[in-house]
Amino acid sequence: LLKSAGIILPKAWTAVPADGGIINLPAILIVSFLTFLLVLGTKESATLNRILVFIKLGAVAVFLFLATPHVHALNWHPFLPYGLSGVATGAAIVFFAYIGFDAVSTAAEECKNPNRDIPIGIVGSLVVCTVLYIAVAAVLTGVVPYTSLNNSEPVAFALRAIGMNFGSALVALGAICGITTVLLVMIYGQTRVFLAMSRDGMIPRKLVKIHPQYGTPHVITVITGIIVCVLSGLLPINIIAELCNMGTLFAFCVVSIGVWVLRKTQPNVHRPFRCPAYKIVLPLAVLFCGYLIANLPIETFIFFGSWFAIGMVVYFSYSRHNSELAVKPTEISLRQ
Repeated sequence: LLKSAGIILPKAWTAVPADGGIINLPAILIVSFLTFLLVLGTKESATLNRILVFIKLGAVAVFLFLATPHVHALNWHPFLPYGLSGVATGAAIVFFAYIGFDAVSTAAEECKNPNRDIPIGIVGSLVVCTVLYIAVAAVLTGVVPYTSLNNSEPVAFALRAIGMNFGSALVALGAICGITTVLLVMIYGQTRVFLAMSRDGMIPRKLVKIHPQYGTPHVITVITGIIVCVLSGLLPINIIAELCNMGTLFAFCVVSIGVWVLRKTQPNVHRPFRCPAYKIVLPLAVLFCGYLIANLPIETFIFFGSWFAIGMVVYFSYSRHNSELAVKPTEISLRQ
């Protein structure tokens, strides 16, 4: 966006150390602003999210309107230049673009009718995103050869290539709004996960203390914001995306297995929403998620393994002994 406006900032303050800079200051400022909004309350952050979503959808519409007449079918040949293995590798990398639909469930307590709203929100967001992603990808690769899209702003680059500099600036603004909405939803979702964990005693309750005026878990929100600031300011975007993919895919596998186990061990529990055809859906979910994980770079496994080890230390040293849902041996003997 700044490049389209003719503004060039020093690389030292806009790039991470791995890319030749010192720190990504714009990323830190954006995360800090979103954290501040989330501390103020969900109403303020939801209003901003709606505005950003409209801008983002407008940018997508502008791109499709301006670029579609310039599509050349020859750019789609060969259609799969790297075969199915290339598709799998690409899917594993860009999976982060679909992350966020599960965050809808973290807002269940704030829905008027969660039994209806949550499934509609999850499925609806997936359908809309999939249609838009396919349309943008088709037009993008039809306008310019895919080999020229290996840069940080492929959509804006494609518009500049066909002489649409003004449209390029609008699309760049939409891209920033898109990333911002993802950050907003993910930070919000993570704080609500921490809130649920605190109720179980898996993390100290002081960390999720509710602010008396704003009614938000301000302490854990600020802590989460600081962690995100450090990661976004110092790590390359590809490393962050791959780690995010790995963690999310692994979590999906665990959730799928957990649903199967609970359906078998606790079949009579009241479930307002039941997974249809779970004997087919759940194994397929584990299979596909595992396949995408296998296509991630080896470095991602190393980073994820280190992060997972830290989580296990926290769990076995604190969470396991303080969880209110954990069944202790003495309780088992009393029941018997």
